[in-house]
Amino acid sequence: MKKTAIVTGSRRGIGLAIAKKLMSNGFTVILCDVVEKTEVEELLKELNQNGEADYIRCDISKDADRKNLIDTVVEKYGRLDVLVNNAGVACAVRLDVLETTEESFERLMRINCEGTFFMCQTAANKMIACKAAGVEDYTPRIVNISSMSAYTSSVSRGEYCISKAGIAMVTKLFADRLAEEGIPVFEVRPGIIMTDMTAVVKEKYEKLIAEGVTPIRRFGQPEDVANCVMAACTGLLDFGTGTVLNADGGFHIQRL
Repeated sequence: MKKTAIVTGSRRGIGLAIAKKLMSNGFTVILCDVVEKTEVEELLKELNQNGEADYIRCDISKDADRKNLIDTVVEKYGRLDVLVNNAGVACAVRLDVLETTEESFERLMRINCEGTFFMCQTAANKMIACKAAGVEDYTPRIVNISSMSAYTSSVSRGEYCISKAGIAMVTKLFADRLAEEGIPVFEVRPGIIMTDMTAVVKEKYEKLIAEGVTPIRRFGQPEDVANCVMAACTGLLDFGTGTVLNADGGFHIQRL
């Protein structure tokens, strides 16, 4: 039976690259985002020329959407082998931490951190049920996409940093709890990646990269993140549940 993966926030950018990478490695991939399926029909046609993809609308900040996504996938495909929690948002307006609003803080935490937590919870319970049901060749895994902002101060978007630091702890908690269930959980931390989110500050980052802020002096590409996700899905890292994979050009290296 073909293995099945869900990738949230996957109609473009990093999420789409992850979906394509999983498809190229034999997974049926269910993409999801907050737009209606009619808006991604052309994308699905393109993807289905080289594999099997589907789309389910899901706002990860809503309990009903999360449950519908997970339940629908398992009912249709009989299994959920991989959940990649990629969906997230940036600050609508960058503000100094002395000016950050409660509205912005709560939005970032609700979607990025709370949404990821309860996606893990919902999927994990369904994965445990699939194991109990004796699903064939079943070794499920969860991969959370956070950011180098999980440990890097950026005072003009503090709520974003806090939400990503929260995802780091979400990963640890579920890796710990699910170890006894045989479900590894990993975290991938993208660095400066060429996406729509970084396009607005492209010149700033190009200058920083040229000056050596990252040992590898180039913008990361969505495929660099997808490769780390795929590494976590191979099974070769399972004994290292809770491992963080840095897709950041070496930014995490502390240097003098």
